[in-house]
Amino acid sequence: MDNRINEIRRLIRALRVSMLEAEAIMRDQINREESCAFVAQEIMKMRSVMSLLVEERTMLGDTDPILVNSFFLPRRRSAVKSVALPVKRKLALASSEKARVPSPER
Repeated sequence: MDNRINEIRRLIRALRVSMLEAEAIMRDQINREESCAFVAQEIMKMRSVMSLLVEERTMLGDTDPILVNSFFLPRRRSAVKSVALPVKRKLALASSEKARVPSPER
């Protein structure tokens, strides 16, 4: 019984990684405006297999979460943060104040 649970957990982990890779391929195809029907069908097949494995795993009494840490794809590109450099600013004198300030002598 435990061997079957461990085998199911291993299959689910591998299937999750494969699904993430297929989804990344599909996103690239969509960005290039190519047809992604084949990849989408494969993802749907993987999901049906996944649901059967999860159902069998639940029937065997395994409720522990399965974590996949080896593969991470961000959904969006990270935003580029602009770094503002300090700017040296000079105060502009109003036209009435310019008349009062003496010009420097050379």
